[in-house]
Amino acid sequence: MSTVRKAAIALAAVSALALTACGPTEDGAAGGSGTPSASPTAGPAGSASAGPSATASKSAAPKKTATPPKPPKPGSTDPDYDVFPCSTFDVTFTATLAEPTTSSYLLKITNKGTKACRALGHPIVTFGDLDGQATERGAAPGIEDALRLEPGQSAYAGLMGGTNDGKGKTVNSIALTMSTESDLKQTPLKASTPGLYVSPDKNSVTAWMNNAEDALSL
Repeated sequence: MSTVRKAAIALAAVSALALTACGPTEDGAAGGSGTPSASPTAGPAGSASAGPSATASKSAAPKKTATPPKPPKPGSTDPDYDVFPCSTFDVTFTATLAEPTTSSYLLKITNKGTKACRALGHPIVTFGDLDGQATERGAAPGIEDALRLEPGQSAYAGLMGGTNDGKGKTVNSIALTMSTESDLKQTPLKASTPGLYVSPDKNSVTAWMNNAEDALSL
């Protein structure tokens, strides 16, 4: 037998042995059955879990409950929460002589609007072309307790000009603006007061009240 023929036979034998050794690995990883096995699916925490089990777990999760509505803002049910102070744009004004000797006048305002308003504190009264204004007489309720005027309702205040001591002056009109606890610009309301004597440091006015008797007796 020639040397070339011997080499060919030896090469064929080596190739056959190599194919035999690779056979089980290609047929299957476990036992060489040739049937691929299902590989597990990783779960949320890295653990193996099958597809159907993961779906069931997800569907069993508790449902979120609806968020309850927010409660109403504090004070929104208070009937007075939107009642603003009365200004001269909300009222009419009159002045009536009550006592000639002391030049006392009854001041009256009436709510001419369609909504309630509050008569705050004391009226602001000036005398004709004289400088200054009437001083406040007596205490006034706080803004929460101020007199509430429904449409058509009135409030009263007592104005005292003072006795004729020869040191004052006589005026024939007064002007009134309202206390509003704000910088609201108001148009003064005027009233005729024939022969009103204004004595320095003696003219005064009461806070707004709900009846004329109390306004004149303070």
